[in-house]
Amino acid sequence: MSGKYSIKPIGEIKRLNNKQSDVSGLTPNAIVEVFPEYSEAILTVEQNSHLWILTWFHLANRDTLIVKPSRNNPALPSFGVFGIRAPDRPNPIGMYLVQLVKVENNLLYVTNIDAVDGTPVIDIKPYYENDIVFSPRTPNIKPVYREKLIKLFFKQAIAHHQEECPGLFMGVRMAVLAEEIFGHINSPELGLLVEGSPCLADTLQGLSRARLANPSRFRFEYSPSPGQSTWNRKGELLKISALRQINHKEFWELPDHEIMKYSLPQRS
Repeated sequence: MSGKYSIKPIGEIKRLNNKQSDVSGLTPNAIVEVFPEYSEAILTVEQNSHLWILTWFHLANRDTLIVKPSRNNPALPSFGVFGIRAPDRPNPIGMYLVQLVKVENNLLYVTNIDAVDGTPVIDIKPYYENDIVFSPRTPNIKPVYREKLIKLFFKQAIAHHQEECPGLFMGVRMAVLAEEIFGHINSPELGLLVEGSPCLADTLQGLSRARLANPSRFRFEYSPSPGQSTWNRKGELLKISALRQINHKEFWELPDHEIMKYSLPQRS
C-alpha cells in the first residue's frame, strides 16, 4: 500500500514531581494534557477507570530493528523490536495502560507513565473488559537485580489485588523467591498450591497467572496460619513457609530468612 500518512498529536505528557508518585502505581505520576481543540473528545472519559495512552517517542532512533534489554539483565539475548516494547523502532509508538485518577478540564491525571516530559500523545482509548488475557505466553524479560524484581512484582500485585495487606506483602516476597529459583513463574509447567489467606492466594495467582484449569496449575486451601506456597515443576518441589505476617516497612527492609523459611527444590 502506497501513500503518505500523517499523525497529529492531540496532547502531551506532563510529568509530575516524583515525590507525588509511589512504586505501587496507585498515585498519579503524570498528566495527559489534551490540547484545547480536542477537549470535546474527552467527554465521559471519567467513566473509565483505565485508559490506553498512545504516545510518539519523538527522541527515539527509528533505524533500530534489534535491541538488547541490558537495562534489565545484561545476560538477556537480543530481540527484534516487534517482539519487545523497546522505544527505538521504525514507528516509535508508545503504549501505556494507565489508571485514570481524576479529570480537571482538559487534564487527565494518570498513573504508570515513564515517558519524558513533553512526549506527544497521539491517541487515548478506553480499556475494555475484553482487552484482558489472564495468562499470556511472554518472553522472560525479568530484571537481574532483586530490588527491581520486587518493585515489578509489587506493582503487578497491586494492579491485581487492588490493596496493600499482609497477604499481598508475603505473596510478593514468595513470588520473588520462586522466580529466582525456578525462573518465569508464569510458565505452564509450574504448578502452585497456596495454603493461607485468600489475600495470599489472590496475590500469588495474579503474579503467577496460574489457572484452576486449562491447564490446571493452581490450588488453594484456606488456613489461619501465616501461609505457605508450594511450587511444583515436573515433580520438583519448592515449599516456602511464612514465619509470620509482615507490614509495609518489613516487606521492603527484612531479608528472606527473617520472614520465610524454605528448602531448595527436591524431587517429590
